[in-house]
Amino acid sequence: MPTPPSTPPYPLTPVQTRSRSPSTFPSPPTSPSSGMTNPMSPIQPAISLHQPNGKKGSSKHNKIFRRVRAVFRSFPIITPACKIPVSLHGNRLHDGHVGGTRMTGTLFGHRKARVSLAIQESPGSLPILLLELTIPTGKLLQDMGVGLVRIALECEKKANDKTKIEDEPIWTLFCNGRKCGYAVKREPTDEDLNVMQTLRVVSMGAGVIPTGDGADQPTDGELTYMRAFFERVAGSKDSETYYMLNPDGNNGPELSLFFVRL
Repeated sequence: MPTPPSTPPYPLTPVQTRSRSPSTFPSPPTSPSSGMTNPMSPIQPAISLHQPNGKKGSSKHNKIFRRVRAVFRSFPIITPACKIPVSLHGNRLHDGHVGGTRMTGTLFGHRKARVSLAIQESPGSLPILLLELTIPTGKLLQDMGVGLVRIALECEKKANDKTKIEDEPIWTLFCNGRKCGYAVKREPTDEDLNVMQTLRVVSMGAGVIPTGDGADQPTDGELTYMRAFFERVAGSKDSETYYMLNPDGNNGPELSLFFVRL
């Protein structure tokens, strides 16, 4: 019976095993940037607002309309012999203005914080104008519930300045003839865009927008909003007016905004 050889016919190489220490094992992601999100944080809606048409440049039709309007303004004013009928209740016969453009206006903010005003071409577009007023949101909405509110925004006219009136950075604020501070134009923040995205299907109305998981109320109060249609009337390059259109058409606008460069 043959005996096995004492040495193998091929050389043996030792098998090297690598042991990992506990510190070398990959640790699970803990930061939001590594792929995990905090399940307690509120989910922000995806922004699907589209660019306003005004950002694409003025059309040829608008240029022709402005030229024709300028020609008509050069004609002399003729006083008619007949009288225009006036409503017995002291209201306008219609809410529309000649040459006005319908816009969407939204007042929003926390009740104890400063109110913001966003002007949009439609509820689903990005704001073309966003102002922050030095008036608490709750105070302004309360005054609008009592009666008509007129807000005048004034700024200084500069010589040879071609800045559009809606691009002025800061305004002096007057509310019903009383100076109330100032208004500042700013770019929309993430919170502003989230509000616009939440209200994209709302054409008009007022209410409260829920924030967070509802466990804790913000120190500045609830996030309230009021949205309505506004009619934009451009008097000249140094004056512009926004009239709130009342849905019932009987009591007239509750809010009027006047932009004036003096």
